[in-house]
Amino acid sequence: MADRAAADAVDVALLVAAAIERVGGEYFVGGSLASSFQGEPRATNDVDFVLSLPLGRLEEFKAALGPDFEIDLEMLRGALRTAGSANAFHLPTVTKIDFFGRGYEGYDSAEFERRRATPVKPSGETLVLKAPEDTVIRKLLWYRLGGEVSDRQWRDVVSVLRISRARLDDDYLSSWSGRLGLQELLQRARADAASGCRLRRRLPRHFSSAQRTRGMNSWVGAPR
Repeated sequence: MADRAAADAVDVALLVAAAIERVGGEYFVGGSLASSFQGEPRATNDVDFVLSLPLGRLEEFKAALGPDFEIDLEMLRGALRTAGSANAFHLPTVTKIDFFGRGYEGYDSAEFERRRATPVKPSGETLVLKAPEDTVIRKLLWYRLGGEVSDRQWRDVVSVLRISRARLDDDYLSSWSGRLGLQELLQRARADAASGCRLRRRLPRHFSSAQRTRGMNSWVGAPR
C-alpha cells in the first residue's frame, strides 16, 4: 500500500510538472515527496509544489492538466500574487496537490534558485526538487512553527541529514540556519543523524519533566 501511494504521488507530480513546463512556468517539488528521494521514503498522498507561473496563462495551465484534475484558478491566482497557497486534486488517485506561490526575497529566493532536476523513475523521468539542504532548513522552519512537536517533520530532517550526508553543503546549512535562528535545532538533528536515531520525538524545552516522560513513552518506536 505504501509503495502504491508513493508511485501514485510521483506519477501525479510528473503530470503536474509537465503541465507547468508546457505553459512556461517554473517549479520545484518539496515536502515529503522530496525528502523521500533525499532521505527515507515514506508514503504520502499529497505533493507540494513551489510555483512560478505567468498569470495570463492560468487557463492554459488548467487545460494542460486535463479533466482528471480539479483546481480553483482564482485561488491559484491569489497564491501566485501573494506567495500564498492553493490546492488541486487528482481525482483518479485522490492525490492532493498543494501549490505555494514563489517568494522572491531572502531565503525563499535562495531556496528556489538552488532547485535541481532529479531522476525519480528507473526509466529516466525527472522532477525538479528542492536541494536537500533546503529540505532540511524548510522542515526545521515548519517544525519550529508547529511548536516542535511534529514527529514526521523531525524524522524527515534526520533522515535527509543521514542519507544525503556526503552531498550536503555544510556551509550553506550553517549560514542559513544562523540567519533563521535554527542553529540549535540543526545541531540536535545532526546529532540524531550521527547516532542513527530517527524515532525519538523531540519535545519542546518548555514541557515539564512529566510531560516529557509521557510524550517519549507514547512516541518512541510508534509506527507512523
